[in-house]
Amino acid sequence: METFWIMLGWAGIYGPTALGAIGSIMGCARAGQAACGAMIDVESGYGRLVGLSALPSSQIIYGIVVMFTLNRTVTAESAPGLFAIGVLCGLSLMFSAVFQGRCCASAITASKSKPEIFGLSAAPAAIVEGFAVFAFIFAIVIQAGIPGGGQAPDSSPADEEAAICRPAGEVVASKNDEYKYCRRI
Repeated sequence: METFWIMLGWAGIYGPTALGAIGSIMGCARAGQAACGAMIDVESGYGRLVGLSALPSSQIIYGIVVMFTLNRTVTAESAPGLFAIGVLCGLSLMFSAVFQGRCCASAITASKSKPEIFGLSAAPAAIVEGFAVFAFIFAIVIQAGIPGGGQAPDSSPADEEAAICRPAGEVVASKNDEYKYCRRI
């Protein structure tokens, strides 16, 4: 049973990245298709159409940051929290990107006929982005309550000191020899 929880913990760590990527793919594809269709009908302003179609890609960036904040040694004690935060944040990022892509596609379609409403038509996409930012911030804040928070896997101050102090390729016979080497630096 402990192995199952540890597996879920790892799924929670990677969940925001994977689900954010899926949503970004779907949202950018939807908005990109609208941009391609609009380019046939307009004479200029292609850059803003392509730029707007890339807006849903921000959710993958949020997912990567959340993944790094959740990254720690997974134990049976920390796994449920990692799973819950990671998967729920990932789902909110995914749905946000998908629906943001729809908002962007609508803005692109509307602005091809009436270019002066481009900025205003992009406002719904910005509102949807705000919900992704809320999920992102809250995940970072509440992850601090998970046991083992903020620790990178398999690292300790002693290991870091040894990596810094030990000369490249040289085997140190004892901690005392390593200490002597560090004092020389």
